[in-house]
Amino acid sequence: MSAAEVARRVVARLLAQGLEHLVVAPGSRSGGLALAAAAAESAGRARLSVRLDERDAGFFAVGAARAGGAPVAVVTTSGTAVGNLLPAVMEAAHAGVPLVLVTADRPLVDHESGANQTTRQSGIFARFVRGEATLPDTADAAAVDHHVTRLVALAAGTRTSQPGPVQLNLALAMPLFEDGPLDPPELAARMVSGAGQPAPVELPLGKATVIVAGDGPPAVGAAAAELAAVTGWPLLAEPTSNARHSAAAVGAYRLLLGAGAGAEIERVVVLGRPTLSRPVSALLARPDVELVVVTGAAEWSDPGHRASVVASGVVAEADPAALGEQWRAWDREWQERRGEAVDPGSGIALADALWRGLPAGARLVVGSSNPIRDLDLAGRREGALAAYANRGLAGIDGVVATAAGVAASEGAGLGTHLVVGDLSLLHSSGGLWLNPHEGRPRLRIWLFDDDGGSIFHGLEQGADAYAAHFERVFGTPHGADLLGLAASLGWAARTAEPEEVAAMAATPVSGPELVRIPLGRADRRAEARRLADLAADVLG
Repeated sequence: MSAAEVARRVVARLLAQGLEHLVVAPGSRSGGLALAAAAAESAGRARLSVRLDERDAGFFAVGAARAGGAPVAVVTTSGTAVGNLLPAVMEAAHAGVPLVLVTADRPLVDHESGANQTTRQSGIFARFVRGEATLPDTADAAAVDHHVTRLVALAAGTRTSQPGPVQLNLALAMPLFEDGPLDPPELAARMVSGAGQPAPVELPLGKATVIVAGDGPPAVGAAAAELAAVTGWPLLAEPTSNARHSAAAVGAYRLLLGAGAGAEIERVVVLGRPTLSRPVSALLARPDVELVVVTGAAEWSDPGHRASVVASGVVAEADPAALGEQWRAWDREWQERRGEAVDPGSGIALADALWRGLPAGARLVVGSSNPIRDLDLAGRREGALAAYANRGLAGIDGVVATAAGVAASEGAGLGTHLVVGDLSLLHSSGGLWLNPHEGRPRLRIWLFDDDGGSIFHGLEQGADAYAAHFERVFGTPHGADLLGLAASLGWAARTAEPEEVAAMAATPVSGPELVRIPLGRADRRAEARRLADLAADVLG
């Protein structure tokens, strides 16, 4: 097969196996793949998104795959283009996000010869991919069909229950283009069935139990909320667990744990991937606590190495000795008294106003560092929303592109919101580029701008002993005009006052908007002390 034929066959087989969305970064060696994807979109058989750089394309695909719940393909040219996918691949690997990386390569005969733009692309992602294949420039249709089918199944976790990224590396020889049809042929799907799931485990009563819901898709959040509703157990739910709207959810759980509220806990049931707080990590590592991990994947999260039960599902009856009402009473008092510790213009207060103000059914993407931790102290909201974050590795890079990918997968809905800090926005500013050929995303960015790394104020390096060097190596004030940057790229950009946030959150998202809310960060360490003191006082 020629390079053009291979490209068309690869795209055809991807579509046949159920992929609907292809993300392309421009390049020469991958040109045939890009043309085949564009022709498929023109024929109404696929969706194509084009991003200027590969790092941005990778995170865009992460967002689209997270929100869409299905594998998304990313197409790149050869050389450093492939290497720029690594951060997104690492995030997808740890978060279980299904990506199919289609990387164009030079002919194998050119390898190790110093040929232009030729490097070791095969195996470049090492253990971060669930599977990989390199097809030589002599590959035939049967080989293409087999490897694409196999890799799509691995990406989706169809047989393994462990979705994630995969790589198809294509050695393509000249000529890359030829006269003839661009449309990929229509192929019949090859069926790959699942391996099945065992029956749920029944949990006996008699142990003081809490439910910890970490980062996870809406289906996982719904399972956590249902278990809490049936049993009466307290639900300690992170913002992106998609369980925070439950009546059983405890908003200030991490502060209550830190103040000693967890002493009576004998069993923890974990759903999703909890990553946000040290008090939760300490709870999950306690040797006196039975740890039950619920996951549909082949692997599970257990950083403390304490899990005694790993199950695809659990069932339990209503627990007459459940701790839920006590924990919710503590939480209600904390929420009523939060003004004693939280300034009305702080990030925590603004995150709470935004969390409560967003309409039910909206989509929310949350940046790492302080934004997601501020949201983690928000109270219970009325009505569910779909919440996402890059918590696989909790990096601050790529979050704007991830949110753009989430917005692109929405279709007709209420719009997508991104809560992000200023350093995260600078890290992923390439995601602000708006492709004029693909419409304007209905994405509103809430920029909590405190001109630097405020999270470090609350960590060990924020102590007075390190004050002489803090701003230089941790605070990193930048003074950048982020409103001007966004406006120059076509975003409707404005500054808002803290008291405007709640009302603005309820307004429809009609296009790309950036709302900057200036914050201070000098009081972060003192605020953390006030929060801890208030939680201790609530517990009495």
